[in-house]
Amino acid sequence: MKPQRIAVGSKRGPKLDAVHEALKQFAHLLDSETQFEVQGFDVESGVGHTPLSSAESMRGARQRAEALERMAKKKGESFRYYVGLEGGLEVFERGVPTGLASAGDARRVFLESWAYVSDGSRGHYGRSGAIELPEALAYEVLDKNVELAAAIDKFAGMAGVRDGQGAWGILSGDLITRREAFRIALVAAFAPFYNVKLFRTAQAAQNS
Repeated sequence: MKPQRIAVGSKRGPKLDAVHEALKQFAHLLDSETQFEVQGFDVESGVGHTPLSSAESMRGARQRAEALERMAKKKGESFRYYVGLEGGLEVFERGVPTGLASAGDARRVFLESWAYVSDGSRGHYGRSGAIELPEALAYEVLDKNVELAAAIDKFAGMAGVRDGQGAWGILSGDLITRREAFRIALVAAFAPFYNVKLFRTAQAAQNS
């Protein structure tokens, strides 16, 4: 089988593991004759240490992928795909989206994981589900400007949570880990590449 490389904008274990796990599901759909090799690189996201909206998390994921593309071009290297992964928060100041909130609803904050995948000419996003943060944890991050990684360590009474189960694992009792959240986001982001017939048909129908 011919090797093809996938560049990932991080060297952290949960993120790289998520890419490996996702590839097990759809690598054969991308190219049945290719053996994919995953390589992690430290690149900047260009956003805050804890993105505070879906838009900021999406931007961080995309900018990681774009940084990888620039790096590869500068070095004269080639990758089949460029992957950016970003975890962040979505904040609803009055509890839930407009029209669903009731009087007196408190702020609600949700943790999300985003992926952006590019083949160098087009890119697509994918997102995990979302899990709500306890208000005490949200207060540390939003009101005291503590990085989520540090806040969750303090909250859980552990060290290095983000390199293990992550905030996802702490909040879900390890039923959903950080790796699993990113895996779901990756499966979604890669869909236009491995389910290309459906996406092309949909695009053609829109343009007709």
